[in-house]
Amino acid sequence: MRLRIGTRKSKLALWQANYIKEKLERKGYSVELLLITTTGDKILDVPLAKIGGKGLFVKEIEEALLRKEIDLAVHSLKDVPMSLPEGLTLGAITERENAFDVLITKNYKSLEELPEGAIVGTSSLRRQVQVKRKRPDLKLETLRGNVDTRLRKLEEGKYDAIILAYAGVKRMGLEDKVSQVLYDFIPAVGQGSLAIEIREDDDKTKEAISFLNHEESRVRAVAERTFLSELGGGCQVPVGAYAWIEGGKLRLKAFISDLRAERFLEGYGEENPERAEELGKGLAEELLRKGGGEILREVYGES
Repeated sequence: MRLRIGTRKSKLALWQANYIKEKLERKGYSVELLLITTTGDKILDVPLAKIGGKGLFVKEIEEALLRKEIDLAVHSLKDVPMSLPEGLTLGAITERENAFDVLITKNYKSLEELPEGAIVGTSSLRRQVQVKRKRPDLKLETLRGNVDTRLRKLEEGKYDAIILAYAGVKRMGLEDKVSQVLYDFIPAVGQGSLAIEIREDDDKTKEAISFLNHEESRVRAVAERTFLSELGGGCQVPVGAYAWIEGGKLRLKAFISDLRAERFLEGYGEENPERAEELGKGLAEELLRKGGGEILREVYGES
């Protein structure tokens, strides 16, 4: 059986696609990659929140999937919108890598060590508000582009520090660059897992990739993605969620914040793992009641 994988062209995206390709080839499948440029790859000088959000990294790939030019797409799960186009589904979610963010800086060891007024590069509203809460004296500037581009800008002295996802840094073999793992930051929904997207009616591909699904990672993703879906699923609002299983319970912590980090609403819940959707929905409803709804209305310009 021949399988065609659609992927973006960045080094990290190619690493991820080749990782899945190799696993499928070990099972005896013939696999080829089709490289696709997405809107998110073309527009690099504007924050994602201003140009349409995370769907910009998957739209063209999903269109190729629907046209049957490819059989599956490999995405970073955190880039996959809550609502998928009709006819598509997530066929597998891979075992999750470390889900947290990392600080990378040339001259300092931690966020706490950065001098007053230091410039921190990140385009993520989620990361920005968490920096503001801990170090309101730091200067935040937009930083987009692939991992290599961001690291180059740090080396050129345009930033004193940058924040990236641990998973991407590790997959690129750059762990030695990490100054600090930000375990006290709540990660992006799905950060650290790969999502394999397929056509709903493609039973052969669904069966071929089924072994790639990691059940615990899937359950954690369902809780986080349900939470975000209940909030509207956009990236114009600073939101984070992190689920884990401990002591037989699925646990979820999450937050929603205004853009200035003045109202930062954090919550926690736990449930049996088979009730992942209920856990995500319940925690979202709790934070909406506590003022999250007002934050959403303000950010989206409603009354």
